[in-house]
Amino acid sequence: MKAIISHDIDHLTVWEHTRDMILPKFVIRANLELVLGKISLGEYFARIKDLSGNKWQQIEEVISFNESHNIPSSFFIGVNNGLGLSYPAEKADNWIKELSSRNIEIGVHGIDFDSAEKVKVEFDRFKQSLSDTPFGIRMHYLRQNEGYQYDSSEFSFKDPYKIGDMWEFPFQIMDGWMIDKDKRWQSQTLEEAKDNTMLLIEKAHKANLQYLGVIFHDRYFSDSFKTWKNWYIWLVEYLEANKFEFVNYRKAISLLENTKNEVTHTHTIFST
Repeated sequence: MKAIISHDIDHLTVWEHTRDMILPKFVIRANLELVLGKISLGEYFARIKDLSGNKWQQIEEVISFNESHNIPSSFFIGVNNGLGLSYPAEKADNWIKELSSRNIEIGVHGIDFDSAEKVKVEFDRFKQSLSDTPFGIRMHYLRQNEGYQYDSSEFSFKDPYKIGDMWEFPFQIMDGWMIDKDKRWQSQTLEEAKDNTMLLIEKAHKANLQYLGVIFHDRYFSDSFKTWKNWYIWLVEYLEANKFEFVNYRKAISLLENTKNEVTHTHTIFST
């Protein structure tokens, strides 16, 4: 089985959230997790320190870790605001150009999904920074849409499939669902999160999936979120130990298209 690990960039700085409810929710959540014993006092103070540091992304840190394990990095970046995604378009544009220049796979972390015109606006904004490089999309909060070269907004135990000309890549594992589970705060220990994850990997094996989709938000690769960071490190090492091959969406599409062409060619030979 092959694994596709991708990262949603939901935040860049702390102070981009002065006009939404993210900061109050962050403080309330940190206090609640401390009181419930889900995080240590050191981790709690690290989160508070993050506020003064004005840095809520760990993009370079994730890339470095991925490279050390031969994992091709894939990021989804927003070019529009909504639902707590509040960083300015010019900052997104800087990261799009930076990552693109390093041949790191990037796609749109989409906001608009119910208007073809608005979807096209996001597409065009992103394309301006990427020239003719094909790219895909994952909707923020996993809302559904159609378009782009590929989409990875669907949670299901299915292999990639096509919607028109677009490949849909279902995912099976997301960090928050393993660690928060059915709460809006951390409800699982690291060991519980590992157990939850292994159950899903076993389910993927039983479904005979070709590709395992994993979402990890870059922000949590930090000692301010130790359970999240340690979970991701463990997951990568677990997949390595179990002989998973790491690929990105571009590579997967190439493999899928080649397989499709081989099947079509074989069918043509035997049908003549």
